Amino acid sequence: MRSSNGRKAVMAVTGAVLVLYLIAHMAGNLKIFYGAAAFNEYAAWLREVGHPLVPNRTVLTLVEVVLAVCVLAHMWSAISLARRAHRARPVKYAARPKSQASGYAVHTMRFGGIIILLFVIWHLLDLTFATVNPAGPAGAPYDRMVEGFAAGRWPVTLFYVLALLMVGLHLRHGLWSAFQTLGVVGARREKALKLAAAGVSGLLVLGFMAVPLAITFGVVK
Repeated sequence: MRSSNGRKAVMAVTGAVLVLYLIAHMAGNLKIFYGAAAFNEYAAWLREVGHPLVPNRTVLTLVEVVLAVCVLAHMWSAISLARRAHRARPVKYAARPKSQASGYAVHTMRFGGIIILLFVIWHLLDLTFATVNPAGPAGAPYDRMVEGFAAGRWPVTLFYVLALLMVGLHLRHGLWSAFQTLGVVGARREKALKLAAAGVSGLLVLGFMAVPLAITFGVVK
């Protein structure tokens, strides 16, 4: 944990857990296209997983705890590595050669993470706790989603789309960095892994965008 490689490994593993969660979350969101009953049933199932073996919401709470730990560990490793890099080179180079490492993707990893964190906070307030959602805390999950992305709230939809694009950039670069950290990159696999990172991030962004855009444009009502 004290070494840079150890902290990079923490970032890679926690990032992988978060990617798996995003895939599952996206798949659940897409159930809204099956109608209100199916989506509300899915939302209820999330709270009932493991019942009657364990009380309702036990498994969901454990998942939330694991996700919270992964987010905190991911942020800790990112911040500590950035500080270590700054201490190693406190004075910027007078001239820096152009490379992928100095491109927008790296800036997205550093500053985009803050934007994504703010987006997650808004997302929880909007669709989980419903404190800023028109349907309110008493609204059914389907109603929260539909009223939250109604045409009249297009600025909210626009914010989600922009935030999801940021997530995609963060994810693409993060997956590629994780492949490198975990030592799975080779000369023969480099191109395929880059395509995989771009493909996974692209599919996730499109999958998450599909729901708010469908609601805003009246496909889902």
